[in-house]
Amino acid sequence: MANTGKQLRGKVAIVGCADTAVGVLPGRTPMELCVEAALSAIADAGLDKSDVDGLLTCNAMAQPYMYHAEAMAEYLQIFPRYCLSVGAGGGTTFSIVHHAASAIVTGMADVIVIAMADSLRSGLTRDQAMQVQASTGHPQFEQPYGPTVPAYYALIAQAHMAEFGTTPEQLAGIAVACRQHASLNPAAQMRDPITVDDVLSSRLIADPLHLLDCSLVSDGGSAIVLCSAERAADLRHSPVYLLGAGEGHNHEHISAAHNLTTSAAREAGERAYAMAGLGPSDMDFAQLYDCFTPTVLVELEDLGFCAKGEGGAFVDSGALAPGGALPVNTHGGLLSHCHPGNPGSMFALTESVWQLRHSAGDRQVADARCGLVHAQGGIMSSHTALILSREAA
Repeated sequence: MANTGKQLRGKVAIVGCADTAVGVLPGRTPMELCVEAALSAIADAGLDKSDVDGLLTCNAMAQPYMYHAEAMAEYLQIFPRYCLSVGAGGGTTFSIVHHAASAIVTGMADVIVIAMADSLRSGLTRDQAMQVQASTGHPQFEQPYGPTVPAYYALIAQAHMAEFGTTPEQLAGIAVACRQHASLNPAAQMRDPITVDDVLSSRLIADPLHLLDCSLVSDGGSAIVLCSAERAADLRHSPVYLLGAGEGHNHEHISAAHNLTTSAAREAGERAYAMAGLGPSDMDFAQLYDCFTPTVLVELEDLGFCAKGEGGAFVDSGALAPGGALPVNTHGGLLSHCHPGNPGSMFALTESVWQLRHSAGDRQVADARCGLVHAQGGIMSSHTALILSREAA
């Protein structure tokens, strides 16, 4: 029988969180943004940086360091006993969380800061950004044919449409729902309402994906603070507990994917649910990685919120929107809140904390007690799901 990791369930809590401003932030380096987010999250927890003995980060494209976490510790003048920089693409945030939880439970550290930031909007030239887009694919079997990242995700959209009859209007509905949430979030980069027609009439990027089917390009940083559940009980805010975590991996390059409409989000979700002892119907909200609209369709299905092939109908039902049966990306997601690259999913994590603290203002999900956050890296390659709760068990 597989080990579900229940020794982690409810043992660790998020006790501090903070975001920087997002959008276009010229003159501010990724390291400056990362440090700002970390210090703000530590203050939010009611702690001092001298309390921190663990630091986890990911590198920045616009300002890479050979040893990023160590460089940040030096900048902060903290001297952690657990220090690591992790790279797993967009899924980095959530894989880092359960690594941090394991370190706390095993006594490797007591108080861990996870901080990430990048400046993809202000810190990269157009040529550099295009080089990143064009160099993602397999160097032998994909790159020679010239696709960029949107083209790879367009393959997923085309496959879902061909297999299940999904329509461009249903893809557009995902972007509309995210913008509805963002319109309630004063921190979101894009807040003006959009319609399905707006999405479909925006510039075609990679058939069938239009500009508004694609995530933003942003600057910004975000951080959280974790500690043991016992210590969390004495701190400033109501703790947000980690109940479940799961990963799934089935390919690196899209040409090696076994299936374009089913992903390893399924395994990630199953493992997270098993650890938490909960299921999809127990979730009051979900934060799903929405670098492009078709990823949300696949994730909704693979994470058990609807049956395979029914993601489009689920979107049509209004479930994802504010007040819906499953509010998704309540901060606006990568499509409307911000997307500074690998740190993008950090903002889904801080949003989940505010939702579970019941401090999310106009976008608050009523009586939210439990939520799922999911992110993926690569081209639907590396998946991690977390289940967070206001209650430890």
